[in-house]
Order: sequence, then structure tokens, then C-alpha cells
Amino acid sequence: MSTLGRPSAAYSGDRGDPDPQLRALLAGAGDHEGYLTAVAALCTARFLLPVVAVGDDGGDGPDPTRHAQLQAAQLVAADGRTALPAFTGLDSLTAWKADARPVPCRLDELAASAVEQGSVAVLVDVAGPHPLVIEGELLAELARGRRVVRLDDGGWGWLYAADSSPEASNG
Repeated sequence: MSTLGRPSAAYSGDRGDPDPQLRALLAGAGDHEGYLTAVAALCTARFLLPVVAVGDDGGDGPDPTRHAQLQAAQLVAADGRTALPAFTGLDSLTAWKADARPVPCRLDELAASAVEQGSVAVLVDVAGPHPLVIEGELLAELARGRRVVRLDDGGWGWLYAADSSPEASNG
């Protein structure tokens, strides 16, 4: 069972406001270049992961003998595939599910969590204003802690920390 840690001190004072420049990039993600530009910006953005209470399904109000747990919300398609929703601002999170609690995190953390849970995608701002889907090999690379970056020649590449483990040095 996964548990939610304490939010990073880096997010203290964060009110959940969306970054207007990031939202503009998401709005322009309609073609391949726009999509990669938006994903590159998302690699350094703060996200809000929605968590919801589960296990407290009593219909007659609060019951002190029941214990609910907080769990990251997931979306389930008709065919059983799951996706992890994530939001760039509190406005888009509450438009999707007003009672979800926001947990600030980074894209690499979201991607790793999605892959660990067997989800096929991270859905960014699924309720709008500009939804974006991250899936497939892109999701897998982000889950490894890599970032999409624009190269000096205008192309795209991966930025990642070198593996300094002893196994990597012996290979």
C-alpha cells in the first residue's frame, strides 16, 4: 500500500494558482512541436495530484467507527485501463472533482506513480482548460526521472542524471 508523504517545503505558501505561461503552452500543444514544448515545460512545473477518501462509504453521515484512507484518484476506461489525473492549478482540479484534496508534486513523481500503479497515462487538466495526455514511451522515460529538453540545434532530447552507482561504473 502506498502512503502519501508530507509535501515538500518547496511548496510551502503555494496557493494552487496556475502558471499562465504554462497554460498558454498547453493551449498550443495541438501539433508535435507544441506538444513537446508543453511537455518540456511540464517537466519543471508543480502539479496537483488529487487524492480522495476511500473506505468511508456510509450514507448516514460521519461514523467514528469507520476509517477512510486517502488515495490518489485514478480514472478507469471501459476496457479497464487506468490513468492518473494531474492538474496545473487548483481551479482545474476543483472543476474536475471539488472534494479532492490537492497534493503538490512534480511530473517525474506522477509518471513514476502512474507506471508503478499500472496506469497507461497521466492526464493533465482533464477537465480543462487545455487537457494533455502523456503516455507510452514518453511516460516511461519521465518515470525514470528524465526530462524532455530542447537542444541547441532545435531538436529534442532527454536530460537525465548520470548513474553514479558502482554497477554503472563497472559496465
